[in-house]
Amino acid sequence: MFDLDVRSRKPIYEQLVERFKELIISDVMKQDEKLPSVRVLAQQLTINPNTIQKAYRELEMQGYIYSIKGKGSFVSETTDAVNTEKLEYVQKELSKLILEALYLGMSTEDLRALIEDLERSIGGGE
Repeated sequence: MFDLDVRSRKPIYEQLVERFKELIISDVMKQDEKLPSVRVLAQQLTINPNTIQKAYRELEMQGYIYSIKGKGSFVSETTDAVNTEKLEYVQKELSKLILEALYLGMSTEDLRALIEDLERSIGGGE
């Protein structure tokens, strides 16, 4: 479920956040689905529970999950306001990455092909 790279410069909690986002966005994890408990996930991944807790806090701040005291953490319902805010953030980050790719020599045709491949991989293509 989680491929963590302990050699990566990216902190483990950020890798967890990204992986959970992927699972939620791709609808692998459904609305109101319970996330693994901090203790269980920490044991499965053999990492510090504080790292899991930090990832869950970040996901909650970004609106991807919500917590119920004594019950656990669950996937949030997506609302238009949250989606708009997330979309603005993603567009800003994507713009930075596209500019960097263009600067490094990637062609617009390569970018289009990449977008089309990604769209097909999620079932949005023909």
